[in-house]
Amino acid sequence: NAGTEADVYISVYGERGDTGSRQLLRSQKLKKFLKGQTDIFAVEAVHLGHLYKIVIGHNGLGSGNGWFLDKVVIKDPVTDLDYTFLCHRWLDQGQDDGNIARELTVTDASTFPGRQELELKREETWAAEKWKFQEGNTLQFYNTLTRGFICLSPDSRVDALGDKKNKYGKVF
Repeated sequence: NAGTEADVYISVYGERGDTGSRQLLRSQKLKKFLKGQTDIFAVEAVHLGHLYKIVIGHNGLGSGNGWFLDKVVIKDPVTDLDYTFLCHRWLDQGQDDGNIARELTVTDASTFPGRQELELKREETWAAEKWKFQEGNTLQFYNTLTRGFICLSPDSRVDALGDKKNKYGKVF
Protein backbone atom coordinates (compact mmCIF):
# COMPACT_ATOMS: atom_id res chain seq x y z
CA ASN A 1 0.00 0.00 0.00
CA ALA A 2 2.91 2.36 -0.61
CA GLY A 3 1.89 3.26 -4.18
CA THR A 4 -0.80 5.68 -5.31
CA GLU A 5 -3.45 5.99 -7.99
CA ALA A 6 -3.85 9.74 -7.38
CA ASP A 7 -2.62 12.34 -9.89
CA VAL A 8 0.95 13.35 -9.00
CA TYR A 9 2.27 16.86 -9.63
CA ILE A 10 5.77 18.33 -9.48
CA SER A 11 7.23 21.84 -9.58
CA VAL A 12 10.97 22.16 -10.20
CA TYR A 13 12.87 25.25 -9.00
CA GLY A 14 16.23 26.43 -10.30
CA GLU A 15 18.35 29.56 -10.29
CA ARG A 16 16.52 30.85 -13.41
CA GLY A 17 12.92 30.19 -12.35
CA ASP A 18 10.56 27.26 -12.04
CA THR A 19 8.45 24.94 -14.17
CA GLY A 20 5.17 25.64 -12.45
CA SER A 21 3.03 22.69 -11.40
CA ARG A 22 3.25 19.81 -13.88
CA GLN A 23 1.28 16.58 -13.72
CA LEU A 24 3.43 13.49 -14.17
CA LEU A 25 1.41 11.71 -16.85
CA ARG A 26 3.31 9.15 -18.89
CA SER A 27 5.74 6.84 -17.16
CA GLN A 28 7.84 4.36 -19.07
CA LYS A 29 6.00 1.72 -16.97
CA LEU A 30 2.52 0.45 -17.77
CA LYS A 31 1.20 1.33 -14.29
CA LYS A 32 2.85 4.23 -12.50
CA PHE A 33 3.63 4.88 -8.83
CA LEU A 34 3.57 1.26 -7.65
CA LYS A 35 5.33 0.16 -4.48
CA GLY A 36 9.06 -0.41 -5.02
CA GLN A 37 8.91 0.77 -8.63
CA THR A 38 11.06 3.41 -10.29
CA ASP A 39 9.07 5.55 -12.73
CA ILE A 40 10.70 7.71 -15.39
CA PHE A 41 9.00 10.81 -16.82
CA ALA A 42 10.04 13.41 -19.38
CA VAL A 43 9.22 16.96 -18.29
CA GLU A 44 9.78 19.66 -20.89
CA ALA A 45 10.87 23.06 -19.61
CA VAL A 46 13.26 25.88 -20.32
CA HIS A 47 16.70 25.36 -18.79
CA LEU A 48 16.42 26.40 -15.13
CA GLY A 49 20.14 26.45 -14.34
CA HIS A 50 21.22 24.72 -11.16
CA LEU A 51 18.23 23.16 -9.40
CA TYR A 52 17.71 23.68 -5.67
CA LYS A 53 14.26 22.38 -4.76
CA ILE A 54 11.10 20.65 -5.92
CA VAL A 55 7.55 20.54 -4.64
CA ILE A 56 5.91 17.19 -5.25
CA GLY A 57 2.49 15.97 -4.21
CA HIS A 58 -0.77 14.46 -5.33
CA ASN A 59 -4.43 15.47 -5.45
CA GLY A 60 -5.52 12.97 -2.79
CA LEU A 61 -8.19 11.45 -5.03
CA GLY A 62 -8.88 7.78 -5.62
CA SER A 63 -8.81 4.75 -3.39
CA GLY A 64 -5.49 4.09 -1.74
CA ASN A 65 -4.14 7.53 -2.58
CA GLY A 66 -1.46 7.54 0.12
CA TRP A 67 2.05 7.30 -1.31
CA PHE A 68 5.46 6.57 0.17
CA LEU A 69 8.08 8.49 -1.83
CA ASP A 70 11.71 7.44 -1.45
CA LYS A 71 13.43 10.01 -3.67
CA VAL A 72 13.30 11.98 -6.90
CA VAL A 73 16.26 12.16 -9.27
CA ILE A 74 16.22 14.79 -12.00
CA LYS A 75 18.63 14.36 -14.89
CA ASP A 76 19.50 17.63 -16.62
CA PRO A 77 20.13 16.83 -20.32
CA VAL A 78 21.89 20.18 -20.91
CA THR A 79 24.54 19.88 -18.17
CA ASP A 80 24.39 16.07 -17.77
CA LEU A 81 24.04 16.61 -14.00
CA ASP A 82 21.84 14.53 -11.71
CA TYR A 83 19.96 16.27 -8.89
CA THR A 84 18.73 14.05 -6.04
CA PHE A 85 15.89 15.05 -3.74
CA LEU A 86 15.49 12.66 -0.82
CA CYS A 87 12.07 12.26 0.74
CA HIS A 88 11.66 8.83 2.37
CA ARG A 89 8.26 9.86 3.77
CA TRP A 90 4.55 9.37 3.25
CA LEU A 91 2.41 11.73 1.21
CA ASP A 92 -0.81 10.63 2.84
CA GLN A 93 -3.51 12.35 4.88
CA GLY A 94 -3.65 9.31 7.17
CA GLN A 95 0.10 8.70 7.66
CA ASP A 96 3.15 10.57 8.94
CA ASP A 97 2.25 14.28 9.33
CA GLY A 98 -0.81 14.13 7.04
CA ASN A 99 0.70 16.17 4.18
CA ILE A 100 0.09 15.10 0.58
CA ALA A 101 2.74 17.47 -0.80
CA ARG A 102 6.40 17.90 0.15
CA GLU A 103 9.00 20.57 -0.52
CA LEU A 104 12.36 18.84 -0.99
CA THR A 105 15.75 20.49 -1.30
CA VAL A 106 18.55 19.10 -3.41
CA THR A 107 21.00 16.71 -1.78
CA ASP A 108 24.55 17.89 -2.31
CA ALA A 109 26.28 14.58 -3.00
CA SER A 110 29.69 16.23 -3.39
CA THR A 111 29.68 17.44 0.22
CA PHE A 112 28.02 14.47 1.93
CA PRO A 113 28.12 11.47 -0.41
CA GLY A 114 25.28 9.21 0.63
CA ARG A 115 25.09 10.71 4.13
CA GLN A 116 21.40 11.65 4.03
CA GLU A 117 20.40 8.28 2.59
CA LEU A 118 22.45 6.54 5.29
CA GLU A 119 20.81 8.70 7.98
CA LEU A 120 17.35 7.76 6.67
CA LYS A 121 18.31 4.07 6.68
CA ARG A 122 19.65 4.46 10.25
CA GLU A 123 16.35 5.98 11.37
CA GLU A 124 14.42 3.23 9.60
CA THR A 125 16.55 0.55 11.26
CA TRP A 126 16.17 2.16 14.68
CA ALA A 127 12.38 2.30 14.27
CA ALA A 128 12.40 -1.45 13.61
CA GLU A 129 14.85 -2.35 16.38
CA LYS A 130 14.08 0.05 19.25
CA TRP A 131 11.72 -2.45 20.92
CA LYS A 132 14.82 -4.27 22.12
CA PHE A 133 15.80 -1.31 24.26
CA GLN A 134 12.49 -0.74 26.02
CA GLU A 135 12.43 -0.70 29.81
CA GLY A 136 13.02 -4.09 31.31
CA ASN A 137 14.55 -5.68 28.22
CA THR A 138 18.12 -6.92 28.37
CA LEU A 139 19.94 -8.07 25.26
CA GLN A 140 22.22 -11.04 25.57
CA PHE A 141 24.78 -11.99 22.97
CA TYR A 142 26.74 -15.20 23.08
CA ASN A 143 30.43 -14.67 22.36
CA THR A 144 31.83 -17.74 20.63
CA LEU A 145 35.38 -16.63 21.38
CA THR A 146 34.99 -16.39 25.18
CA ARG A 147 32.05 -18.82 25.27
CA GLY A 148 30.22 -16.44 27.55
CA PHE A 149 27.37 -13.95 27.40
CA ILE A 150 27.56 -10.20 26.94
CA CYS A 151 24.50 -8.43 28.37
CA LEU A 152 23.37 -4.96 27.27
CA SER A 153 20.86 -3.19 29.51
CA PRO A 154 18.58 -0.32 28.47
CA ASP A 155 20.18 1.90 31.12
CA SER A 156 23.48 1.65 29.16
CA ARG A 157 25.08 -0.90 31.49
CA VAL A 158 27.18 -3.56 29.78
CA ASP A 159 28.00 -6.83 31.51
CA ALA A 160 30.87 -8.21 29.49
CA LEU A 161 32.30 -10.60 32.07
CA GLY A 162 31.28 -13.48 29.89
CA ASP A 163 29.12 -15.59 32.21
CA LYS A 164 28.85 -19.16 30.98
CA LYS A 165 25.10 -19.20 31.70
CA ASN A 166 22.42 -16.83 30.49
CA LYS A 167 19.97 -15.29 32.97
CA TYR A 168 17.72 -18.33 32.58
CA GLY A 169 20.45 -20.69 33.69
CA LYS A 170 20.96 -22.22 30.27
CA VAL A 171 24.50 -23.29 29.46
CA PHE A 172 25.78 -23.35 25.87
